[in-house]
Amino acid sequence: MTDTDTALQPKKRGLTRRQKRALSRGVQYAVFAAAVIAFAATADWGRLQNQFAQADIAKQMFPDVITLALKNTVLYTLSGFVVGLVLGMLLALMRLSSVGPYRWLASVYIEIFRGLPALLIFIFVGVAVPLAFPGTEIPGGTYGKVALALGLVSAAYMAETIRAGIQAVPKGQMEAARSLGFSPAKAMVSIIVPQAFRIILPPLTNELVLLFKDSSLVLFLGVTLEERELSKFGRDLASTTANSTPILVAGLCYLLVTIPLSFVVRRMESKAQEAIR
Repeated sequence: MTDTDTALQPKKRGLTRRQKRALSRGVQYAVFAAAVIAFAATADWGRLQNQFAQADIAKQMFPDVITLALKNTVLYTLSGFVVGLVLGMLLALMRLSSVGPYRWLASVYIEIFRGLPALLIFIFVGVAVPLAFPGTEIPGGTYGKVALALGLVSAAYMAETIRAGIQAVPKGQMEAARSLGFSPAKAMVSIIVPQAFRIILPPLTNELVLLFKDSSLVLFLGVTLEERELSKFGRDLASTTANSTPILVAGLCYLLVTIPLSFVVRRMESKAQEAIR
C-alpha cells in the first residue's frame, strides 16, 4: 500500500464533545434509576406505612395542624423577618457609613451572629436576657421572643445582602440625585434603596424560606399548647400516639409553604437575569 492510498483512507475519529456529554448523562440517569429501583425493592414498605402513614392519626391532626400550628409558624416567621429586615437595613447602612465606629460595630455584629448557631441565639433570648434584666419582659411574650431571636439571626445575613444590593446600584444614580439637590440621606432613601431592593428581592425571599424552617427552634423557649408551631405540634402528637405520622404531616405542611416560595424565588431570579440581558 502506497503512501497515497494511506492518505486517502478515512481517519478514525472518537466521540464528539456533545456525544460524550450525552453518554455521561445517560450513565448518570442509569445509575440513579438503578439506585431508586434497589431502594424500592429492598425497603419494607409495610413497616414504613405503619409508622408514618396512618390515615386515622393524620385525620386527628386536622384542623389544628393548620389553624394552630401552621398559623403560629407563619406568624413567627413573618415577625422575625420584619425585625431582621429593619435591623439588617440599619446594619447595612452602618457598614457603608463613613464613620469608623459605625462600620466596626456593624462588622462585629455581623461576624458574631453569622458564626453562632441559631439554637444558641434562641437560648440566649430565652435565658440570658431575663437574667441580665430581671423583672423585665420582652413585649409580646413568646411571639416577641421568637421575633427577636429570629430577627437577630437573620439580620446579620440580610445586612450583607442589603449592602451588596446598595453597592450594585450604579454610582451615577447617587451623583444624579445629588445634582438635583437631594441630600445624601434623602438620595439613599428615595433613589438608591428602592433600586437595591429590586435587586435583592430574590435572596430576601430565600431568607424568608430559611426563617420559616428555623422557626422550629421555638420549642427551646418553652411554649404553651396554644403557642406550638409545626415541629412542636408534630412531636407532641407523635409522643402521644407512639407513631411518626404526625411528624410526616408536619413536614408536608412545611413543604406546603416552602415549595411555592422557592418557585417564586426562581421566577424572580430568572426575571432579574432577563432584565440584565
